[in-house]
Amino acid sequence: MKVTIFTILFCIPFFISSQTQSKYIVVDQFGYRPTSEKIAILRDPISGFDAAESFAPSFSYAIVDATTNTQVFFGNTVPYKSGIEDPSSGDRVWWFDFSAFETPGTYYVLDINKNLKSYDFVIAEDIYSDILKHAVRTFYYQRAGYAKDATYAGSNWADGASHIGPLQDTQARRWDAPNDASTERDVSGGWYDAGDYNKYTTWTANYIVDLLKAYQEKPDAWTDDYNLPHSGNGTPDIIDEIKWGMDHLLRLQETDGSMISIVDLSHASPPSSATGQSLYGAVNTSCTLASAVAFALGSKVFNDLGNTTYASTLEQSAINAWNWTEANPNVIWENNSSAYNSLDIGAGQQETDDDGRFAYKMRAAIHLYEATLDTGYKTFIDNNYQNMHLILWNYAYPFEQESQETLLYYTKIPSANPTVVAAIKTTYENAMNTTANFGALTNETDPYLAHLTDYVWGSNGTKSRKGLMFMDYINYDINNANSTDAFRAAERYIHYIHGVNPLNFCYLSNMYDYGADHGVNEFYHTWFSDGTDWDNAQNDLYGPAPGFVVGGANPFYDWDGCCPSGCGSQTCDITQVDRIKGQPKQKAYDDFNTTWPMNSWEVTENSNNYQVAYIRLLSKFVGLQEPLSVNDVVNNSNITLHPNPFKNEFTITTEEPATYHIYDLAGRSISTGRFSNSCAIGKNIKTSGIYFVKVSLKTSSKTFKLIKN
Repeated sequence: MKVTIFTILFCIPFFISSQTQSKYIVVDQFGYRPTSEKIAILRDPISGFDAAESFAPSFSYAIVDATTNTQVFFGNTVPYKSGIEDPSSGDRVWWFDFSAFETPGTYYVLDINKNLKSYDFVIAEDIYSDILKHAVRTFYYQRAGYAKDATYAGSNWADGASHIGPLQDTQARRWDAPNDASTERDVSGGWYDAGDYNKYTTWTANYIVDLLKAYQEKPDAWTDDYNLPHSGNGTPDIIDEIKWGMDHLLRLQETDGSMISIVDLSHASPPSSATGQSLYGAVNTSCTLASAVAFALGSKVFNDLGNTTYASTLEQSAINAWNWTEANPNVIWENNSSAYNSLDIGAGQQETDDDGRFAYKMRAAIHLYEATLDTGYKTFIDNNYQNMHLILWNYAYPFEQESQETLLYYTKIPSANPTVVAAIKTTYENAMNTTANFGALTNETDPYLAHLTDYVWGSNGTKSRKGLMFMDYINYDINNANSTDAFRAAERYIHYIHGVNPLNFCYLSNMYDYGADHGVNEFYHTWFSDGTDWDNAQNDLYGPAPGFVVGGANPFYDWDGCCPSGCGSQTCDITQVDRIKGQPKQKAYDDFNTTWPMNSWEVTENSNNYQVAYIRLLSKFVGLQEPLSVNDVVNNSNITLHPNPFKNEFTITTEEPATYHIYDLAGRSISTGRFSNSCAIGKNIKTSGIYFVKVSLKTSSKTFKLIKN
């Protein structure tokens, strides 16, 4: 809905006295970029656990400079949909829009008449840079077989390398032959998948793909200063983390190209104290196809980074995986299944169905085609893309964002079939112009501004995927006329995770030192489990490590079926289950980590899947954001570019090896690469207009304003 706010942008500062912090005035607890939409939510609980509470905001609100304690911006509140209760949150809501205020600094929102304030927040272009670093650093804490030195982990989370003792990851045995030394192999490395320590091949491959695409889409967002063991080596830390995961994936490939599907690890807190045997599962088609996707895309990215030897290894691994699946299209093996004699091997089930295997095969074909330009992959894509759900259903939704996005990825490959490209882009545009997508933005379906149709286990991951759907709309040039709205919509999902939700809750763990005020103190994780020193950030010696994204609101949460009285000595807490079950969808969360039979993992467990989706989305709002200007152009006589304007291609010439990044006016990455001292590029720029090219040498760089005729 359209709202009109009357504001006084230029005024004499008005000094005020101290205020009381109110949980009913909701903002992004970290803050906002200067040009971002900024809407504070004023909430009156109607339904749910807090229904007995109430809040009626005043009409006049202000932004207050927290440093000088002066009012610097004024506006009026506007009721959401004439004051009706929103069923997804159980709240009645008002908005205070202060988007027009763009001055960097630290501020809070003030209810002038009631003298109530929000949490402090920061307005700055780089507001999310440190948040992104901590989100990526969680993968360091999740590394299996790698010591967490206090220099990098912090003294609270220092730990020795886990799972490298006798019969563990470097001497793992097959799941059905734990006493057979002939089955021993090195399956070390990789990441604990979530709150459990197991390593699932399909999901590991998916995480790698998301991290690779996060780098591809926004290379300037990634730096080499995350205070990690490889920081300062000249390679962005996200690339070092990707390689850690990729090296583990390579160890799981059999000589025939198939992939081992899982490595089951023992559990203890801290991880280094786990002494149980590591066991690996069987191969299957689905995880082999998923790995082919990661290998193929990795070969492209590492080749562009100049690591051609590693890129060649990955490309061959992708080809080998594909070839094995061509000969073995339906090899199924389930972990933790009595039908496959694999009970207690892993916890989550990663095996998929025929549709899932087909989607992985399409994704593998697209990235293998880009890596090799082998027309056999293209033939498969062009003959089968219509059977992907996006095309088949004319429907786009966040649970299949990865597969939808991979079809869109094909549209950027220069030699892609133009008829197929047009069909994919048209279908995606139509699918986004529905009530659940752009329609939800236009109609303001969610008073907390980040609409989600279905809240299930892992809703924060789904929220992040929904934001990525809008970024895909921009990245793949679906309809430039709607790009501004798509960007605004995507950023709203970041604000939701940072606190713009009916719980006024930051869904990142232990971020109090980095700007959060009310957020995750505890979550289901073996290391940070209930009763340990890492249990709770407020009450225990250490609390969990910072930056983990937890599952989020889940209205389907329930305690175990043995409750309320059949769980032996274990406690069934009816107060706890009632706090979540039966709540409005957006309130179905609580900050707890008790294990069976209370099953806190259904709402609070972290997952690398949620993490990579959030990281990828957040990175879109970090780094180069605004169009470059003349002031950004650094003179360097050793770098030349001609012709400019150009029609088909242009040439960059330098006196030493260099890298280049091409951006459009919105700061979105078009392409990146390396060269020795000269290269001709630009054929992938199809649309006339203004672009920017940043050329970087070892100690200097130059940015060109580029015109495509």
